[in-house]
Amino acid sequence: MSETSPQSRKRLSLRSRTEIDQWLTKYPEDQKQSAVIPALSIVQEENNGWVTPELMDAVADYLEMPQVSVYEVASFYSMIDTAPVGKHKISVCTNLSCTLCGADKIVSHIESRLGIRLGETTPDGKFTLKVEEECLAACGGGPMMVIDGHYYEHLTPEEVDRILTRLE
Repeated sequence: MSETSPQSRKRLSLRSRTEIDQWLTKYPEDQKQSAVIPALSIVQEENNGWVTPELMDAVADYLEMPQVSVYEVASFYSMIDTAPVGKHKISVCTNLSCTLCGADKIVSHIESRLGIRLGETTPDGKFTLKVEEECLAACGGGPMMVIDGHYYEHLTPEEVDRILTRLE
């Protein structure tokens, strides 16, 4: 278990600390910072899908690393959100393979259907259309998107409508 300040223990729930501690067992004691992505994912899940500066500071304290390093990781990786998001997060791959297969049409269709643009959340808080993803590692299945960690490949506007209807 990590030796941390009482303040970080107050900011991180017991559940979060327990889950982070499980990740810490996978790394050498002097490499706690290696668990920064799992730790941010854990606190994000517990905080309605996003991390606050206070939570990032608590993660930094818990992992005994500089706060700026946690902020760098959180701002670099698209799976970490630093602002409120909708219940369902939609990411559409716009890398070359998916673009050649029609990703731009899928993005336009989702924007039209939901009435939002990239980076926005529907007024009811149900969907966030995240910024374009450079690559989601499913090049053979383009165009593709990820919603709440589930991959959907070979998309058509009709298939997108079926998927979104199931989530509404």
